[in-house]
Amino acid sequence: MADSHDPFERVNRATYRVNIVLDEMVLKPVSVTYTQLTPDPVERGVRNFFNNVGEVRNITNNLLQGKWRSSLRSSGRFAINSTVGLLGVFDVARPLGLDMEREDFGQTLGVWGIGSGPYLVLPLLGPSSVRDTSGLLADFWLTPLRYTDLEWYERAGLATLDGLQTRADLIASEGLLRGDPYLVLREAYLSRREHEVQDGNVRDDAFLQDDPADDGFIDESGWDEDFWGE
Repeated sequence: MADSHDPFERVNRATYRVNIVLDEMVLKPVSVTYTQLTPDPVERGVRNFFNNVGEVRNITNNLLQGKWRSSLRSSGRFAINSTVGLLGVFDVARPLGLDMEREDFGQTLGVWGIGSGPYLVLPLLGPSSVRDTSGLLADFWLTPLRYTDLEWYERAGLATLDGLQTRADLIASEGLLRGDPYLVLREAYLSRREHEVQDGNVRDDAFLQDDPADDGFIDESGWDEDFWGE
């Protein structure tokens, strides 16, 4: 059961509460203002740009997992969107049938047989695990922006914009959770990560022994992909 994956629940809940306070006081108000002031086409361009930057991570992790065709598709997306799409501001690869296939090093470690380890709640970043936190460090080095001639404050500004757009994308999905939000996010995160590692081939009882909807964990509207991102 998922409880066995959360031996640090007391610390995790404390971090979760701090994250909620920070979100309510700073992140959410700023994101709402950003959404109100930024035209939809500009938001879409920002989202597309950072998705394109992430293709280097997707390409590498698809290769490490032995997914050669997926790696080729990710490479094609990166090449097309970086050129014709003006550095990824326009996602011209999707209409050509090249959809994004997100992969990260946490998933790669899972494919290699490494278990998720204890559940963790990271400051600001939210749900994670020991394995996925290690993966974050590896993926950090795969960000092309690290290898540009930008000054540190310019990179920090881009990282802030990326985080702001990510938080803004979650606004429309708020209010979908019922019951204990901490438990909802924990169960959903662990289940989703197992689903991603196994490419959808997951036992029904991998983490939940019962239907989560019966326990009041998940809203009747069901899974919302936008809440977690693609």
